[in-house]
Amino acid sequence: MIVVSDATFKSEVLDSNIVVLVFLNAPWCGPGKMVTPVVKEIALQYYGCLKVVEINTDENPLTASHYKVRSIPTFMIFMKGKKVDTVVGAVPKNALINSLSKYL
Repeated sequence: MIVVSDATFKSEVLDSNIVVLVFLNAPWCGPGKMVTPVVKEIALQYYGCLKVVEINTDENPLTASHYKVRSIPTFMIFMKGKKVDTVVGAVPKNALINSLSKYL
């Protein structure tokens, strides 16, 4: 999982040639801590056809504000520089994979 910032979001996410799962989280977020191992598993499972990045919304408020993120954890799926899907909350692994599978 790659850690991105407001400054690197464009180059790592919007300019990516493969599908990107953006994990918006904060260090104090309990549900985010619970789902982090699942996100890491997905990153390994789909390595090469999916890029998984994490952004700390406390330290990088511009990205969260731009995409109108109101709660965390939030997952956004990007394809060819466009947001194509959003999943809000600490969802089970299979629910996240079901959302991703439409784009892989």
